[in-house]
Amino acid sequence: MLTVRFGDNLPILRGFPAESFDLVYVDPPFNTGKTQLRRRFRSENGRKVAEDSFGYEDSFGDFLAFLRPRMEEARRVLKPAGSLFLHLDFREVHYAKVMLDGIFGRESFQNEIIWAYDYGARSKSRWSPKHDNILWYAKNPEQYTFNFEAMDRIPYMAPTLVGPEKAARGKTPTDVWWQTIVSPNSREKTGYATQKPRAILDRIVKIHSHPGDELLDFFAGSGTFGESAELLARNCTLVDSSPDAIAVMKRRFAGLPARFVGCDAIPPAPPRQTR
Repeated sequence: MLTVRFGDNLPILRGFPAESFDLVYVDPPFNTGKTQLRRRFRSENGRKVAEDSFGYEDSFGDFLAFLRPRMEEARRVLKPAGSLFLHLDFREVHYAKVMLDGIFGRESFQNEIIWAYDYGARSKSRWSPKHDNILWYAKNPEQYTFNFEAMDRIPYMAPTLVGPEKAARGKTPTDVWWQTIVSPNSREKTGYATQKPRAILDRIVKIHSHPGDELLDFFAGSGTFGESAELLARNCTLVDSSPDAIAVMKRRFAGLPARFVGCDAIPPAPPRQTR
């Protein structure tokens, strides 16, 4: 079951009972200093015309002051064997790790996952940044969910060196995950800026939770984490303060058992334009 809540995530988080979620994934704004915008177009007399856009302002005077109380609440609402995944990029991830070490304890840090992709423009003045960083913290470093057998396998780069049996089985991923972004022409695309691919979130959901578990994403955006959870038989609560995000999720979850709380005044998003 999906539950979508509209509003400021901090007071909503404070209203949840302690130890009520098995897995928390959050993909907050990255503090890029820019407006994150995804435009939608329609065809008019053979011309492409901008119709509307989905996005948000991504600039904070003190990003960690914004993030810290939310991460403190994330730890509070995690069950004893629960995990937090915080998705950022190079701008703030190192400061966020030091902050999370203080909130969870350095011993709770398990991995920094690098999501690497190869898409988009190239810089001519520096090495082009083509990866995101995902920090994994276990509330209890001695007891957490890690379903190794549920891990998807990936091809060997040199299959002839490992033999046909290993090559057919594939190898398990490392902490570097190669996965393309959701391209503008993808069927997966919702039209929401900064949407993350299902493949990344499916892996987190399958390995770090069990069917029937309670999951939480309080920077829900287009709702990809919720869709992964629902299709993998988990329950998920999604929170976002953006009317654009709620509108996209209303359309995205139209065929799924989803409950919207505090979202009645927000209209559905218009149908996604396909090419």
